[in-house]
Amino acid sequence: MYILGRATDPKEVTQADFDSYISAAADAISPFDYEIRSTQHQISKERIYALVNSVSDPLTQMATTHSTEEILYLKRLLDAMFETYNTRRREVMAVTSMQALEAKVRKGGGRQSTGEASTQSADKGLTTAEAEQTLEKLVREKWLDRSKAGFYRLSPRGLMELRSWLVDTYNDSDDPEEWQRIKFCEACKEIVTIGQRCADLDCNVRLHTICETAYWNSRPSKKCPKCETAWDGEHHVGQKVITTTEEHLKGKRRSAPAKRKSATEVQGDEESGGGGRKRRSRVEEPDEEEEEQDASQVASSEE
Repeated sequence: MYILGRATDPKEVTQADFDSYISAAADAISPFDYEIRSTQHQISKERIYALVNSVSDPLTQMATTHSTEEILYLKRLLDAMFETYNTRRREVMAVTSMQALEAKVRKGGGRQSTGEASTQSADKGLTTAEAEQTLEKLVREKWLDRSKAGFYRLSPRGLMELRSWLVDTYNDSDDPEEWQRIKFCEACKEIVTIGQRCADLDCNVRLHTICETAYWNSRPSKKCPKCETAWDGEHHVGQKVITTTEEHLKGKRRSAPAKRKSATEVQGDEESGGGGRKRRSRVEEPDEEEEEQDASQVASSEE
């Protein structure tokens, strides 16, 4: 890195220096209808920056790298995330691999994402293989994240670039007192798709788990700031709505013996050394709930 013609160690750059560089860059690109946005990762707290076209529709911009069918598939996928699996009782805002490949998502038949008849008639949908390839591409381009539990959700990039579009598309009222599908963290004011919710089903107050420690430390009591319902931290937003249910946990317990048996068979095949094809062993990664808990513990220690 060079500053004023001399080599500079990145460790010499303070946060104030970095912020001033971002501000100067933002001023320079503003006349070209671009802006620099940033957000924190909802689990890791990593600060992420994005260069965003502030004029045109981000989904329209994707037409340069994606086919019409792929873009319309993405819109139906977002409908599934923010309408089908985002209700007053269950704000999942994510879909499993199986849900992402359902015919109604691949082929349409639900909410019409655009009113242009010519565009709709050109939408032939995607085959299962094409949808799988599109999902991989969207994850690779960082429009989507895929959790270790197998849920697809909008990535930090997607949330930053599609913020205005999401609000305009899925929030039906400008009245803050009415229940909204797209909600913002009471602390950092960013969209919440992973975090906690007020226990009152009609209340719109939400918090990122990474924001809650500092937020409650600044409050006289742990009650919802809007409706004053006691905040127990047990009402979730995101995939934990599903993965913390007794039904899901029972399913995991039932599948555990089969996984242990499979792992034993793999080890036996590897130790036998020959005679038949060896199985490829798979390293199990920790669940996302563990990641979120770790991030929360880090936040607590920082406070």
